[in-house]
Amino acid sequence: MNFKQTTDALLESVTLEDLADAIGVSVQTIRQARAAEGTSAHRTPPPGWEAGAASLARKASIRYQKIAKSLGGRDPKCQRA
Repeated sequence: MNFKQTTDALLESVTLEDLADAIGVSVQTIRQARAAEGTSAHRTPPPGWEAGAASLARKASIRYQKIAKSLGGRDPKCQRA
């Protein structure tokens, strides 16, 4: 990977749309669940939000591992004893 490809991949972020798709709800439902508690806009998080968030986290982890592997070298801080 070159510098641009690497930084593009590193800076790629999860969107509200990604989370909504992973959970199977609308973006508006995600926005309402993220609103500050006690406000009129706040709603309870949708069922299954944990599984959807975990799935996105696993995918991001795999993406980051692939980036690190393609760059070679190892971070001594991350090596197991």
